[in-house]
Amino acid sequence: MRLLRYGGSGVLVELDSSAQVAVAYRTLHAALDDGRLPGVVELVPAARTVLVAVGGGVEVPTDLVRTLLTAGAEDTHSPADRPPGERAAEVVIPVQYDGTDLELVARTAELSVPEVIELHSSADYTVAFCGFSPGFGYLIGLPEPLQQARHDDSRPEVPPGSVALAGEFTGVYPRSSPGGWRLIGHTDEVMFDPTADPPARLAPGDRVRFEPVR
Repeated sequence: MRLLRYGGSGVLVELDSSAQVAVAYRTLHAALDDGRLPGVVELVPAARTVLVAVGGGVEVPTDLVRTLLTAGAEDTHSPADRPPGERAAEVVIPVQYDGTDLELVARTAELSVPEVIELHSSADYTVAFCGFSPGFGYLIGLPEPLQQARHDDSRPEVPPGSVALAGEFTGVYPRSSPGGWRLIGHTDEVMFDPTADPPARLAPGDRVRFEPVR
């Protein structure tokens, strides 16, 4: 873990894995919720970092952040085992496993298609961070046989609601966009609606399960 000053208004926490990011984000959010991070206005997780942003005129709480994260790192439970914070949600996403790459994923994993579906839908996921496009959550907790490389070339258009995986992540494309992840299914859930409050179906720290639609 490394803490870097982020201009005059924040501290950037650098970590070694997305799992550590999830733990750090949850630890800091719990402290923010119960008032132990005065002056902090936003927490922004990414693949290997968490940005702690503070309001103008507030001293950056670098030492406090370090103390909280050191204590949180001593908790040996995985991110999915930890109780969600006050702002975290538990989300169930119904999925029809009919993606164009489903058989490719099965062959790569040396599994049958039903085994891939069972493996993907039985895992517990945590939203590590959001990015790429509005409402796109990067979910960790993907079983190791399904941790496969993305395509060398991106598709020019991936349909909205596509359930996909690449590397250590799985996720749902919230809207039509280019993409190179392996497509294993689709959902009719609306993942991003700019008129809703909140607009995004998923937020960092949320727990997610995929439920097969027969």
